[in-house]
Amino acid sequence: MKPRDRVLKVIKFEKPDRIPIYGWVRATLKEEIEKTFGSVEAFEDHYEFDYAHLFGGPPVYPESALNEMKHSLLKMDRPMSVQDVLDLPFSDPDDEDYYTEIVQQIKHHKELRDRFVLLQTPGCFEFYNQIFGMESHLIFMLEYPEKIKVLYNRLSKWAIAFAMNSIDLGVDMIHISDDWGSQKGLLISKEIWWDLIFPYHKKLAESVKKRKLFLSLHSDGNINDIVDGIIEVGFNVVHPWQESAGMSFEEYKNKYSDKFVLMGGLDVQTTIGFKDYFKLQSEIDRVLELFKDGGLLFCTSHFVQPNCSIEELTFAYDYVYKKVRELAEENDFYKLTRGIE
Repeated sequence: MKPRDRVLKVIKFEKPDRIPIYGWVRATLKEEIEKTFGSVEAFEDHYEFDYAHLFGGPPVYPESALNEMKHSLLKMDRPMSVQDVLDLPFSDPDDEDYYTEIVQQIKHHKELRDRFVLLQTPGCFEFYNQIFGMESHLIFMLEYPEKIKVLYNRLSKWAIAFAMNSIDLGVDMIHISDDWGSQKGLLISKEIWWDLIFPYHKKLAESVKKRKLFLSLHSDGNINDIVDGIIEVGFNVVHPWQESAGMSFEEYKNKYSDKFVLMGGLDVQTTIGFKDYFKLQSEIDRVLELFKDGGLLFCTSHFVQPNCSIEELTFAYDYVYKKVRELAEENDFYKLTRGIE
């Protein structure tokens, strides 16, 4: 089975020949990987990754406009307001020059290696946390909800244009990154999530689904309180379903395994990067055996952290590579011995 077909099987709630694998490694371990493998691309080829997470495209706001606003506020010695950002012009999502890197990534991963490709798209909450700072953003959501809705609606329209252009280029899934969870629960109330965040994710989801494409979500932390909203938005894939923040794979399998599939399984907060090779192997075993019949796109829960050595990273992926194939062989043997087609 080809890599892209393998991922499609999982997303469609079918059983692949083996569990698809991937890992977020470039952001923190690029130099170490290059010393050992020559390039991150060679690392991905060595472990026969089945899918790829693409970044790039136009910035939401032109850097010059952002810098000019920040400089002006500094001269006036006052903090940023919602109105300041409402006055900013968006970059042109239809400017073809911004898509050169995405085109190159699609060619490398999808056309030449037949991998499934998903493209990062900004989520309103996470994106404006970066602009305002999280504390100010949370205050603005409480004090100026109507202005925040205007801001989120504008970003949603921009993100839809960006997603549609990227779909035209050949991406397989639009991936929205929007961190809503802390280690114990949501960073905001359920009511605020439904009022301020849900409508704009739903708009993007509807546009993507009209194009017959898939939609995935990245949200760190514990998001148990709004799983029903995730289902209503229409996400096909959720990443990472963070066990270290109180999410449970068993609960997912009991309640939601017919609603969406998971991407994740290798927790960077508790499992990889701590020099505990026994625990690392045991956790890989536990997760892969739990999902041996489907439902999982194996991946790190986030970027592998700098505390992880190249030796531990290769140990983990050597074992993952071996384990998914062993599980596939066990399934084939089971079928053969029982005469199952």
